[in-house]
Amino acid sequence: QVQLVESGGGSVQAGGSLRLSCAASGYTSGSSYFGWFRQAPGKEREGVGIIYTRDHSTDYADSAKGRFAISRDNAKNTVFLQMNSLKPEDTATYYCAASHPFGSWYTVGQTGARIGFWGQGTQVTVTS
Repeated sequence: QVQLVESGGGSVQAGGSLRLSCAASGYTSGSSYFGWFRQAPGKEREGVGIIYTRDHSTDYADSAKGRFAISRDNAKNTVFLQMNSLKPEDTATYYCAASHPFGSWYTVGQTGARIGFWGQGTQVTVTS
């Protein structure tokens, strides 16, 4: 069981930046990777990027490449999503997630993630 709590959302003008945080607790060592996903009204939840627990390597959706960066602080069990050069189309609820071998599959860029645990979400609004 993994518990995830996001924070850091808010409103920002286009071109601005936000950093989201995800505090993880519980059996986090059982997750091979963590990820960030987002969902806009009327749209399906989509993968933003994932970070692998073992080596901190990352994979990103095309929409995030060059603008977003995922990192992790192992000591604090916290995953971050740094978002730069934000666009209005980035407006969505952002969710932190943790992998599980029996979880649901989501495409992330050219790979994917099997997700078993979700945070409550944090709202990001980008104004033009």
